[in-house]
Amino acid sequence: MIDLTTYYLGLRLRNPVVCSSSPLCMELDSIQRMQDAGAGAVVLHSLFEEQIELESLDLGRYLDYGTEGYAESLSYFPDMKQYNMGPDGYLEHIRQAKAKVEIPIIASLNGHTRGGWTHHARLIEQAGADALELNVYDIPTSPDRTSMQVEEDLIGLVRDVCSEVTIPVAVKLSSAYTAPAALARSLEEAGASGLVLFNRFYQPDFDLDRLEVVPSLWLSTAEELRLRLHWTAILFGHLEADIAVTGGIHSSTDVIKAIMAGASVAMMTSAVLRHGIEFLSGVVGGIRDWMAEHEYHSVRTMRGCMSFRSVSNPAAYERANYLKVLRAHALFPTQSS
Repeated sequence: MIDLTTYYLGLRLRNPVVCSSSPLCMELDSIQRMQDAGAGAVVLHSLFEEQIELESLDLGRYLDYGTEGYAESLSYFPDMKQYNMGPDGYLEHIRQAKAKVEIPIIASLNGHTRGGWTHHARLIEQAGADALELNVYDIPTSPDRTSMQVEEDLIGLVRDVCSEVTIPVAVKLSSAYTAPAALARSLEEAGASGLVLFNRFYQPDFDLDRLEVVPSLWLSTAEELRLRLHWTAILFGHLEADIAVTGGIHSSTDVIKAIMAGASVAMMTSAVLRHGIEFLSGVVGGIRDWMAEHEYHSVRTMRGCMSFRSVSNPAAYERANYLKVLRAHALFPTQSS
């Protein structure tokens, strides 16, 4: 019998397929359908600290004020008119989701002040969330802010949040840090129970007719998975913290790759948005069929079998692979070259 169960953030999941943060998570009926389709857990859409502040301010004036003043302008944040439950609504949404489904509900928080992060983390815990994901969306654009300061700020934030709550905390990271392996270990020491690799930065585009910077959104593609696999395979075995892969998970094969690299779970959003929530059932079934065909009896036996520490050629994750790829391309050029 195939055992698909896995553990993530100390939570027992019936399978490693997690529905990650998206507008679909705003509807209780959608969360119910995710459970019925086979999802192992659901990460709710993020509560933005700006949402709390905007409740007492004029929304349009707040979003427009100073948007040309600095690179991390508020115009790059999601449109709060379309993405705003407010703090009370978000906390009630957690309570109702917990009452409606049996799978774990993981809340998501995106703050911009240290006090905001910790205060709302406590409220989220009190509302009954099984775990909390810190959605760190920080683009350090100031030339006066060093990489060391950026990382120290993040580590301090995680330490403060973890000291305020008893539920497990995961940190959703970008791939742009100077030394991801060292940072991962520091975050674990600060109290993080899991790391989510990697956040996707939504890069604005230019409207040349109106000379404006405009927000833009592209769903992920399967090609984005490789970077996540690379770092998951490197980090596996060096951390006690769980690893979740997010971005580029579009099929049962992608989930299997993530688990073999060392992830505890694989998070799926874009594929669900493209194909519908019921697509999840095929993904879960595909994992089970593949494991049966290849005689893997449990997710636990698969996990990390293709990691840096397990493969016969670990150089494939290091500089030697870079040289081999270049050499192969020179020997076997594409038709266009």
